[in-house]
Amino acid sequence: MDHPLRHALVDELHARPFPVLQAPAHVVFMALKEPGNSVNRDRGADLALLNDWLAAQGMAAALPGAMHHTGQGGRASLKWESHTEFVTYAAFQPGLPDQAFDPMEGEVFPKDWLAGSAAQRLVAGLIRVEEMPEDEAAMLARLEGWLQAESLAVARVVDGAAVIAGDFRIDEGGYMRFAVFVRPGTGPRRVGRIVQRLCEIETYRAMSMLGLARVRDLTRVLNDLDPRLSALVGRLDESGGAESALHDLLQISAELERLSVQHGFRFGATAAYQAIVAQRITVLREERVAGRQSFGEFMMRRYDPAMRTVKSAEVRLNAMAERAARAAELLRTRVDVERQAQNQKLLASMDHRADLQLRLQHTVEGLSVVAISYYALGLLGYLAKPLAHWAHLDQTWVMAGLVPVTLGLVWWGLRWIKSGHTQNLP
Repeated sequence: MDHPLRHALVDELHARPFPVLQAPAHVVFMALKEPGNSVNRDRGADLALLNDWLAAQGMAAALPGAMHHTGQGGRASLKWESHTEFVTYAAFQPGLPDQAFDPMEGEVFPKDWLAGSAAQRLVAGLIRVEEMPEDEAAMLARLEGWLQAESLAVARVVDGAAVIAGDFRIDEGGYMRFAVFVRPGTGPRRVGRIVQRLCEIETYRAMSMLGLARVRDLTRVLNDLDPRLSALVGRLDESGGAESALHDLLQISAELERLSVQHGFRFGATAAYQAIVAQRITVLREERVAGRQSFGEFMMRRYDPAMRTVKSAEVRLNAMAERAARAAELLRTRVDVERQAQNQKLLASMDHRADLQLRLQHTVEGLSVVAISYYALGLLGYLAKPLAHWAHLDQTWVMAGLVPVTLGLVWWGLRWIKSGHTQNLP
């Protein structure tokens, strides 16, 4: 018997096929993300937005709960994917407009279509796919006419199957522009893979840069907490005020822990997106074209520093949290030592009081013997009077003789009672 998830798991391997694209063609792609907690967004709203677009194009609706969808309507084909915190759209259309990178190409996704949605456009790009001209200089001249030379990145990819170019700038129409010159005879599936890689590079680059925006706010908070933490650590060897310092340090530790929880997902997502960008560039197997910078070189100079800034902030936050935890442990140890010293003083004071109480008790015992003997002699006096008269003895001498005997018996009786109580103690 097969596992109930066997076929579903295998189907997932083939759920996102590469597009099949024949030059000449043009592509419009974009990524939508909600500004708030996009991880827990209403994915039903994503499908509703997709189905609105499909209905406008006369295409069949996506299946309920779908995470990806492909469809063909008119001259355009659509590829839609739902990711952890964003969704992507890519419309593939054969042929080329008369004007290169005409903003009207983006009208395949009308602006009013997004008007009622909480999703916002984070990525939007145009890709122009045409056959590679024989004259490389003419191709470069066309690229310099389309894109800004200062940030232009050009590379020959996939063993010379195509030349890709982009300037990673947003034009007046709000789109990032890329050009793909395909060597004649290149298969449509290979062309589709190259275009798909370009879409992914730009999408995941933009998603990873969200970490940089978050880090700028985080850095300001850390810059405020760092001197406070350093000042508290510097006061660890000062006498007095340990409990107050521990309270302040625990507040800083709680704030650092809150920041770790708040930014933990973004740090992890940024690292994952950065790895995808690097992997997608690697599989393109870039070769330099006429001394121009490649996509990998562009990312190394302008993208990697931003990612290192994010990583540095993550390391700093973790290091400060560890410092605060160590300092709090030291302060707790110091407070415990001070409390033990106080307890020792209290025990010494209790011992002194117990000694005084014992001395007082001995004094009271002596007075008790005298008092009890006095009352006992008074009772014995009544008994001794008739006996002394009967025996013709002087009553005064009889009473005097009874004094030491009575004192001795009372003293012995109290000692006996005290000894009995002492033996019963645990």
